[in-house]
Amino acid sequence: MSADLTFRQPTENDHARVLAALGPWWGGLKGEAGAKERALLVPRLYFQHFTTTSRLVERPDGTLAAFLIGFVSQTDPDTAYIHFVGVDPELHGQGIGRSLYEWFFGQVRESGVRKVKCITSPQNAASRAYHARLGFEVSGVLPDYDGPGLDRVAFTRSLDDQAG
Repeated sequence: MSADLTFRQPTENDHARVLAALGPWWGGLKGEAGAKERALLVPRLYFQHFTTTSRLVERPDGTLAAFLIGFVSQTDPDTAYIHFVGVDPELHGQGIGRSLYEWFFGQVRESGVRKVKCITSPQNAASRAYHARLGFEVSGVLPDYDGPGLDRVAFTRSLDDQAG
C-alpha cells in the first residue's frame, strides 16, 4: 500500500466528492438504475452523523482514493455495519480496502462490537468474493431485501478472538 495516502475522518464537505466517484468506480454496474441506486445509498447524513466510524483516503494531490462509511448499530450494540466502501479501481490490489476494513474492525471492537455486517447486490461478484476473502460469511441471495426487486447478499464477520 502506498505510504503517500492520507487516511482521515470524512466531513460534510466530502459528500459531493464521494458521490462523483460512484459512477466511474463502479463502471456502470446495473446501468443508469444502478448509478441512481448507489447515489441514493450515500446521502449527506452519513457525512454529518457517522464520521467517527468512517474514513476517507486521499492521494497526495488531494484526490479521492477510497472511503468507508460505517457505524455501530443503535439497536444491537454488539453489531456494527459497514454501509458503503469504495476504492478507486486504479488502486485495487494495493491493500487499501483491507486497511479500511481492519481499521473499522479495530474501532468498533473498542466499543464492544462482536460482529460486523454489510450487504451488496447479487450482481456484484467482486464484492462477494472480496468479503469472503476478508473472512465474512456470505449468504445466498435475499430476495426483495431492500424492497421489491432489490435483492441483496448479506455478509457477517465475527470479531470474537480476532486481533485488529
